[in-house]
Amino acid sequence: MSAEAHQTQAASVPGDQPRDVVRVGLIGAGIAASRTPRMHMEEGRALGLDYRYELIDTDTLPDSPSIKALLDDAQARGLAGVNVTFPFKRQALAHVDRIDASAAAVGATNTIVFGDQGRTAYNTDYAGFQRAFLAGIGTLPFGAVLLIGAGGAGGAVANALLDAGTQILFVHDTDTTSAEALVDSLNARLGAGRARVAGDLRVACAAADGVVNATPMGMAKLPGTPLDMTLVEPRHWVADIVYFPLETAFLAGARAKGCPTIDGSGMAVFQAVVAFEHFTGLTPDPQRMRTTFDSFT
Repeated sequence: MSAEAHQTQAASVPGDQPRDVVRVGLIGAGIAASRTPRMHMEEGRALGLDYRYELIDTDTLPDSPSIKALLDDAQARGLAGVNVTFPFKRQALAHVDRIDASAAAVGATNTIVFGDQGRTAYNTDYAGFQRAFLAGIGTLPFGAVLLIGAGGAGGAVANALLDAGTQILFVHDTDTTSAEALVDSLNARLGAGRARVAGDLRVACAAADGVVNATPMGMAKLPGTPLDMTLVEPRHWVADIVYFPLETAFLAGARAKGCPTIDGSGMAVFQAVVAFEHFTGLTPDPQRMRTTFDSFT
């Protein structure tokens, strides 16, 4: 049953009810270092649940299964749902029964619940990034922002920034078609001119108050920076959604210039908080989950 045939904007589904036994997982590529499983499991134990969270890492699977096959297998094995990360956030929407407003607006999902009414796709990256960004930005201006990355995470960040008060969002991606598609969807939802394709990064950086990296660049397996650091000025603030490592080359380079920075830890914690609610029907303690996140060395 395709998402296109059964798209809804459900806030919840039957099956998102409190559970005593919870089995969930994370589907993605190169996720061995993810902190998400421990955040979920320790919070589950704190709330008296029998909670297990498994990694389904396609980098370790010999036959490169499709996202459909991975979702089918997870559901057949009795999991309550899965988180979804790179590179499956957009692809997964074609294999659910219901699409919550959070995922519909972004055009990608990172949380799928297997409920009594089928599979429901949510996007907790949106709320996770927005909460972390607003807490970290303080009184710094963010009326004009350059966003690097127009994939699944980029869509969540773009919508979160514009809904939080950014007036002009410049979007850049090495895949120009993806950048154009994201800009078109944002302007269709919010009005013409709110988003623009950043064809020339020099011009976009000059116009922006800050820069957000929403690509995997900077991860341990993808070292580097998402743009030429000579374009970053001390007046810019810089944010990164990558959290392993927390000190990406992008953030380190920005700090060396004196830029205020926001790392990926807040988004990682808050998206997990909301996902936990969907999986269990219970309200977790964000500070407790943050403490678990910070306990990693």
